[in-house]
Amino acid sequence: MSARPSPTATPPEALRAAPSITTAPAATTTPAATAALAPDARISLRAHVRHTGALVRRNLLWIRQDPESMFDALLMPIVFTLLFVYVFGGSIGQALGGGQDGYVQYVIPGMIAMMSMTLSQGVGTGFSQDFNSGVMDRFRSLPIGRGSVLFAKIAVEMARMLFATTVLMIVAVLVGFDIDHWAGLFAAVGLSAVFASSIMWVFLTLGVVLKNAQSVQAMGFMVLFPLQFGSSIFAPTQSMPGWLQSFTDYNPLSTLADAARGLMVGGPVAHDLWITLGWAAAITAVMAPIAIHKFRTKT
Repeated sequence: MSARPSPTATPPEALRAAPSITTAPAATTTPAATAALAPDARISLRAHVRHTGALVRRNLLWIRQDPESMFDALLMPIVFTLLFVYVFGGSIGQALGGGQDGYVQYVIPGMIAMMSMTLSQGVGTGFSQDFNSGVMDRFRSLPIGRGSVLFAKIAVEMARMLFATTVLMIVAVLVGFDIDHWAGLFAAVGLSAVFASSIMWVFLTLGVVLKNAQSVQAMGFMVLFPLQFGSSIFAPTQSMPGWLQSFTDYNPLSTLADAARGLMVGGPVAHDLWITLGWAAAITAVMAPIAIHKFRTKT
């Protein structure tokens, strides 16, 4: 059995450079110390990629030694699929005109969209925990690219999301979902991943700004709950009140779910696809610089 990795595990380059920072006299400015003070200005793109890869490996090793952290990615798609198909599938499916089988074809693409949003908050809670445990202070004292820490977190959460989507599709096939468009399925998963990566910047910002993981989780719940249930993920919006329909029209989860539905089971795609990509680009453009700035300046 391998030894449990330390939360302060660091990239090899950083470990080699760290002694020059800690042992150098206070009055001397060494190249490594300069890099630690302003890492992004001195580190090449190739080094950023190496650092990101090392940090991704560190996070994956941490999950390997703490498999309970994957329970949400494993159990959530199973529980939600069985709950909505067998509890609500009959009545909502009847309204759709296809019974429970018709509801399965309707809700599974929406569940893929839901996974992209729900699991995204894990990046914020994990980030907050690392700050409170002192890991981030260690990372920021080393000559590694600051952005590498954030990109590594996003990469690992994307892997968790893809794992959850795989579990979801296995359960979906078992409850009767027909995969007629494999290319459309992969396109829907890719679109959900793009949107999830943009939402992760929001939760990374919350992970830096809020004091603890519980606060991040509570704030995430307040954001996710109305967005998920005030959308077309679980039921058509035509029967909703007018004011709620207006909200769903601007809800990016509705356009993501409708685009995934069109790709996987057929129907119009282009309009919802471009709106979803527009939302993802806008959220990333606004929140990524904020998250990186807050991470650099957090004391």
